[in-house]
Amino acid sequence: MANHSRRDFMRHSLFGLAALPLGAGMLSSRALAQELTPLDPENPQAKALNYVTDASQASGHAAYEEGETCANCMFFQQANNGCQLFPQNSVAPEGWCQSWTAKPA
Repeated sequence: MANHSRRDFMRHSLFGLAALPLGAGMLSSRALAQELTPLDPENPQAKALNYVTDASQASGHAAYEEGETCANCMFFQQANNGCQLFPQNSVAPEGWCQSWTAKPA
């Protein structure tokens, strides 16, 4: 049977603890990049927020201003075309909804 010293145990334990954040970071980046189903504009939440897949379709909405799209909204997640408002779905980068908020500078 191998004779392991307390120092070896501590060294291996600390190495393992140091590697945990690296492993967690790899797992979370894979989870964020997962494929999402596209958001249906007929979805009740999408309808409530006046979501459209093409921002030009929102030109008649009072809250819409030229140049606003999902792609330049702070809620948009470029890695998977996700949106924090619709976590189970992807949104069209050229889409728009009334919750559009400019990305911080």
